[in-house]
This record gives sequence, C-alpha cells and structure tokens, in this order.
Amino acid sequence: MKIKPLQDYILIEPLEEEKKSKGGIVLPDTAEKEPQQGKVIAVGPGKHLSSGKIVEPGVKKGNIVLFRKYGPDEIKVDDKKYLIAKGEDILAIIE
Repeated sequence: MKIKPLQDYILIEPLEEEKKSKGGIVLPDTAEKEPQQGKVIAVGPGKHLSSGKIVEPGVKKGNIVLFRKYGPDEIKVDDKKYLIAKGEDILAIIE
C-alpha cells in the first residue's frame, strides 16, 4: 500500500533507538521526552491559503526531523508503524 499525504501533512517513519542513562541503565519508552526523531517518507503538496496560494512544506523526503511527541497521529500499514504530522508539528531538520 502506498500513502500520499494531502495538504501540509507529512508521513514519518519513527526512529527507534534504545535510550540509556549515563550509568548504562536502559530507559523504558515511557521515560521518553519530547521531541522525537523520524525519517520523512512522504510530503503533501503544501498548505492551501485562502488567497489560493500553496505554501510548500519546509521538509522533503529523506530528511531526519524532530517532531512533537503528541502531535502526529499513529497509523499502521503492512504491520509497520508510521506517523502523520502536520507541518507545524515538525520542529527541526537534523543535518
């Protein structure tokens, strides 16, 4: 199944990484803090303004981004977890 986001929505594959404290203790998922990281899989065409103009998203496919933990909606496609976020939920691009 192929997913193509609409408007200013962005499809993100979350990056799962094991979190450890400085002492080497593995922290559970519930200890995660905002923001989280993910890889942009697909990007919608942009936000439609009332003037008819389209504002393109500031990210593109392949970018690694920081996003708000509780902003995106979680979906599952072919037993794989993805997130769909609005452009405003993306905080930064990691270079």
